[in-house]
Formats: sequence, structure tokens, C-alpha cells
Amino acid sequence: MPDPKDDSRYQETGFPSLQWEDDDLPTRPMPLHERPLQARIDSEMAIVNQYHPRIVAAIEKFWGHRDCVEYLQKLILSGGHQDGQNRVGFKSEVLTALMNLAAMHQVK
Repeated sequence: MPDPKDDSRYQETGFPSLQWEDDDLPTRPMPLHERPLQARIDSEMAIVNQYHPRIVAAIEKFWGHRDCVEYLQKLILSGGHQDGQNRVGFKSEVLTALMNLAAMHQVK
């Protein structure tokens, strides 16, 4: 790591610049919107699976069919799986993942 005293990127605030330098571009983290579609889907499914494995199983069963988006929308609007259990809603990261999955869904 460069010495903050010698590196001009650290001079103003003592923190590294938020802008990517040209020499850093090959090793920068890939923005989420640039990741392959399947990698983004897998990432969102992993978030939902942490808290709701049964919902992930249902999404996997419906994935690729027109009913999948309808199922996801019902989950988002109702705040939970319709299995007879009362739910208050989803954690924010799960809700975001469900909305992202609905946006990424493509009927084959």
C-alpha cells in the first residue's frame, strides 16, 4: 500500500480517492450492473436463501415461466409466503433481492 504522505491521492483528506486511476482499472471490483446475468441472479437468490429457503425453492421451480414474476410480485406486496403463517414482512435486503429478481426475470 502506498504511503499516504507520498501519494497525491491521499493529500486532501487522508483517505484514498474514490475515483479509479487508469492503472487501477484492471483490478477494480466489477460493478453489479456489469456482472453476468446468471451471477446476479445467483447472488440475489443466495440473499433470499439465507432467510427463506422455501421461497427460493419455489422461485427455482417457477423460474423461466410467466407465473414467476406474478409470484414474486405477490411476495413483495403481501410481505411473505402464503403458507398460513402470519408475517410482518421481509428484511430490507430480502425485499431488495426479490425486486431485483423480478426485474431480471426473463420468460424463455
